[in-house]
Parts: sequence; C-alpha cells; structure tokens
Amino acid sequence: MAREINPKDTTRAFAYELWMKAPNPMVTFFKTLDVTNLIKISKWKHLKFNMLLDYCIGKATVSIKEFYVLPVGEKLMQYDSIAVNTIVKNKDGEVSSCDILYSDDLETFSQEYLKYTTQVAETAQDRDLSSDSMVIGTSAIIDTEIDGAVGMNSGIFNNPFIIWGKYRKKGFRYYLPISFQFHHTQMDGSHAGRFLENLQNEINRMK
Repeated sequence: MAREINPKDTTRAFAYELWMKAPNPMVTFFKTLDVTNLIKISKWKHLKFNMLLDYCIGKATVSIKEFYVLPVGEKLMQYDSIAVNTIVKNKDGEVSSCDILYSDDLETFSQEYLKYTTQVAETAQDRDLSSDSMVIGTSAIIDTEIDGAVGMNSGIFNNPFIIWGKYRKKGFRYYLPISFQFHHTQMDGSHAGRFLENLQNEINRMK
C-alpha cells in the first residue's frame, strides 16, 4: 500500500526542499561485493544466483526506514512493503520488467521469483508492483564484466537501482562490482552506505 505524506512531517524535509527540483538529484555509489557464499549456495542448492542476490538486496533494505519513502512526481510517498525488480528476456527476444514482492522466507521468495519471471518471459507483459510497493530496480548485464554504470535521471523513475555484470574469480573467491543509484530526496550517503554494508553482511550470513 502507498500513501502520500507531507515531507515536513518526515526526517527528509530538508532533503525534499534541497533535491526535489535539482537538475540531477541522483547519486551513484560503486562497491565490489564478495559473492563467494552465494556462488556456493547457488551450486549446492541449485538456486539461481540472481535470485539469491535479489533476495539479499531485499533483506538488506528492511531495517532502513528511508527505503520505504520515495519521491514520485512532486509527491513524497510512504510504502508498507519492498519489492525487487528483475529484467527478464522474453519470448520475443526483448526484455521485460518483473517485480517480485520481498519475503523474508527464501523458499517463498524463490518460488515467487521462478513463477513470475517465467510468466513474464512467456507473455512479454511487465509485472509492476510500484503502486503498492517501493521497488528496487536491478539490471544484470551477464554477458560481460563491468566495473559499474551510472543511470540516467529521467525525472520519472526515481527508485533505487542496482546494476551488475559477470562476477569475477580471483583465487578461491568470487567478486561482483555493482553500482547503486539512489535519489537524494529518498536517502543520504550514510543510508546508502549502510545498505551496501547490510548487503555484504546478508550475503555472508546466508546458509
């Protein structure tokens, strides 16, 4: 569920005044994640790597209240739930968008991920949960290694967005450079940094 809130009643009041009309309010952080544990779990449990990463992304956000507030147009919206978006190659050879509602239960999240990514691939119809959930966008460029990417400021899609390419093996470890873009009205650098630390911790502790 989403509802409009008065920015003056939130901790983002100053950021709203400062950044909502800025020419480019988007900020991008770069970080290299150690994804060795996800690679092992993916192989042992026959689970999709991108699904596991999407799950960890969702789990890393739930303790950060700023993720539940998002500028939409000129409004500030409050959400009760988090969804993670994934890009799917569809039956026409193009890409479609698929939102998966975050669940703390990995099995539930995995089942929803497989069900809806398959449905979107077969129908070439996007699955959009943005009217009810704050959606974290993701894009996996799995055909090549990238060091990061800076997204565009469209003024329409203000959601946080994460991009990654192929993971890299160094010795016995696997590493994945990612870029994390966020709207400065939604959060500050400290919140983004905490999210990225949470993400690495969730990856490490997954069993």
